[in-house]
Formats: sequence, C-alpha cells, structure tokens
Amino acid sequence: MSYPSYPDTSQSALLETVQQAQAAFSFYKNSSLQQRYALLQAIADELRKETSELVAAAMRETHLPEPRLKNELGRTIFQLESYGQACAAGRWLDATIETRPNAAGVAVNLRKTLLPLGPVVVFGASNFPFAYSTAGGDTASALAAGCTVIVKAHPAHPHTSTLAAAAIDRALVRLQLPSGIFSHVYGASFAVGEWLVKHPLVKAVGFTGSLLGGKQLFDWAQQRQSPIPVFAEMGSVNPVFLLPGQLNEQAAALAEQLAASFTLGAGQFCTKPGLLIAIHSEGLQTFEEQLRQQVTKMIPVPLLHAGIVKSFQQHRDQALQDASVSVLALSGQEASSIEGRPTVAAVEAADWLQKPLLHQEVFGPYTLLIRCRDRAEVDAVAASLEGQLTTTIMANEEDLKQYSALVDGVKEKCGRLILNGVPTGVEVCKAMQHGGPFPATTDARFGAVGEDALRRFARPICYQNWPDALLPAELQDHNPLQIVRTVNGQLIP
Repeated sequence: MSYPSYPDTSQSALLETVQQAQAAFSFYKNSSLQQRYALLQAIADELRKETSELVAAAMRETHLPEPRLKNELGRTIFQLESYGQACAAGRWLDATIETRPNAAGVAVNLRKTLLPLGPVVVFGASNFPFAYSTAGGDTASALAAGCTVIVKAHPAHPHTSTLAAAAIDRALVRLQLPSGIFSHVYGASFAVGEWLVKHPLVKAVGFTGSLLGGKQLFDWAQQRQSPIPVFAEMGSVNPVFLLPGQLNEQAAALAEQLAASFTLGAGQFCTKPGLLIAIHSEGLQTFEEQLRQQVTKMIPVPLLHAGIVKSFQQHRDQALQDASVSVLALSGQEASSIEGRPTVAAVEAADWLQKPLLHQEVFGPYTLLIRCRDRAEVDAVAASLEGQLTTTIMANEEDLKQYSALVDGVKEKCGRLILNGVPTGVEVCKAMQHGGPFPATTDARFGAVGEDALRRFARPICYQNWPDALLPAELQDHNPLQIVRTVNGQLIP
C-alpha cells in the first residue's frame, strides 16, 4: 500500500487558510467554555473511532511499533478530554475581582480574566505522531484557550497527520462549528513555516522538535513588526546525577533502570537521560559493568526517518571520534541502514568540561557517562549545564544532606527535578511542568503538558467599571459558570 504524496501548500492557499482562521476566531473567541469542552470531547471521540487506521498509518510512516502507538493515541485522547475538562472548570482563567475601596477610600471595580490570543500555528513533531502533532497537546490547549489552530503537518508522517486532521474536521461538522477553527497544511520546505510565522494574522506558535528548528521559528517571530510568542520545546540532555551513597547501594538496579530509559522509544524521547554523572568508586565500577551487560543484550531499533538516522549517526560518531571518549557499552548486533545501535560512551569530567561538542544532545539510543574525580568536578559539571527539561538526582538520605547545594543549583536549570526515578514518561496532569530554561524551551515560565498549557495561548485583560451584564460570564457577580475565583483577596470555590 502506498500513500499519496503531499506537496507543500501554495502561498495562495496559505493566505486563504490564515484568513479563514482569523474569520473563525471572531466567532470562536467568544465561545463558551462548555462549547470548547464539547469540541475537544468530539475530537477525542473521532480519534477513538479511527484507532486502527491511525495506528496502521503511523506504523508505516514512523517505524514505531503498534503497542507504543496505541498507547500514544490513548494518551492523546486522554489529553483532549482532560484539557476539555480543565477548560470547562475554568480555574485556568484565574478570574479575579476587586471591589474593595482603595487606600484613598475610593470604591474600585476591577475584574481580570484571560483572552485567547488569536490564530495559532502548530508544528507537528516527528517523534510523537499523535501526542505532539496534529491533534496533540498544542492543538488541544490552543483550542481550549479559545484560539483557532493551523497545523503544519510534519513531513515524516503526512498521511497520519491527514487522518488526524480529518477527525478534527468531522468533529467541527458534527457540532456545526466554523471549519476555519482548525486548518491543516503541508510543508517540507522551510518557506511554508516562515510564511506562516511571519504572517500578521498569526498570533502564536507551538513547536516540538530540534533546537535548530525551534530557534529559527523564534527568530522569525521576533523579526515581525509585531513579534509574537513562540512556545518551542527543543533540546535537552536531561542529566542524571548518580550520587555516591545511592550508587554504592543500588548500582545494578540503577543500571537496569537507566538502560531501559535511554533506549525507550529508540532514545527518541525529548526526556531521554542523555548524561549520567558519577564519581569514581567501586559502586561506579559495578554500575558500568551492569550497564554494559544490559546494553550488550539490546538490539538495534528502527529510527523514525532517514533524517534522524543520519543525524544520530553523525552526532554519535562525532562524539566517539574524540580521543577522550571511549565506548563503555554497545549493542552486540550491528545496525541496519534505518536503525540506531544502542550506545553508552564515557568521558572524564575534566575532558567533558573542555569540549562543548560533548554537551550537545544526541537524539537516539545514546547516552554519555561523565566520570568525576571528586565532588568539585560534579559541581563543575552541574555549573556547565544549560537549561533542561528534566534533571534527575539518584540519592539516599545521606546523599541529599551532603549534596544539598548541588540540588539547589540544578533546580535553576530545569523544569522538572526528579528524585530516584527516570525522566522518560510525562504525566498529563496539572502538577506537571514540561518545559525548562533555554535551550530546553523558549519560555521557561510555561509548560506544554497539563492544564497550565492553556495559559500559553491567552493573555490577561482587566475590565474596569463595566456593568455586570456586559462582563464575561466568569467575571459576573453571580458567577454563572460556578468556577473558582479570587474575590477581594479571597479564593472563592
């Protein structure tokens, strides 16, 4: 079975798409929270109906196995439903009312809520054809926030993207909503993305992918006469600090745990642990031997597409060609032309600190062990790290006492700080923070997963002295939506 080709959307068609998104926004921005909830639920229902076809298409285009894709589609459906529920609950609006007299004794009438930004362009991710693509988190959170959405399909899985887009279109038809609320375009060339980001009717961008791609979108957005926010999730090596006490006590278990984590999904997760940091010790020797045994048994796995295969081989080989880097563990089986061979490299901290090339993410089944002579080198490695999505501390109680300064320092450089766990796996819930300081993302104040993701695509507005009948429902005195609000400094459920 062969899929049709998907040529880049023409500039005239892009213009029509953006204009339709803006026209639909005039309606959709005033939609009720319940209407948005209904739309997200309808999209989830349509995706659920097409599970078999969607999974089959994604398997063909991405080389990912059926169980993984079924789980990811289930996550995507749950994400749509949970964001719809969060939207309807209204907590994310942070509705605030102040009617107390001010310091001068003058009565005030100030009420604040959030307004949707406008049409949002979402760039689908290659490594998550469902959860971070056409019907994924950026699309779901933008729709929940009241924005219209234009998705640019990822060229690595255009047919899967087309099927997901069709499901969204059916949901719009079922609810008799304007078709311009959601649009779907194609673009293997950078020109399509640049045109969309620079168009004045586009008000925000969502992106999951490489540092190179995300930074380019960010730069284009800043070159506009009116710059717009770009919420890009980009590169992260997700360091894991193996502190001495825990390493000596749990070396074998840690090796098994981390071997599974850095190869999960063929190492193509943005939260893959790509750096392991430890001090020379007997525990480290045991850990290395156990890690070697685990990785040797692994088999190479197909990567998502030819571009990722090429990038993985290039960056892996660049690291291994450095004289200070050695191969600690390697899959016992050669990789084919479409596969990635699980690899663990090792380097002394003194060398790593002098070689910025070794600090970069290698996307695929690869991780680097940094061997430190002492605690001072551990601190030096930590100080040299850039912004991360996650940082993990493997430690027992005594380690946490001895290394409290390390923990305090690394939290400045990550969005999620993990104790005795692995970073792969991102729970969809309000407490999750999936973001981090640059270059992990372009704005560390926001996250791409959970209820707070909606806030990326909205801005505050304050109403002063408006009559109750003309206020948005969430700000009216009798609280018709029955949402949680802050009224005169008190949180009122």
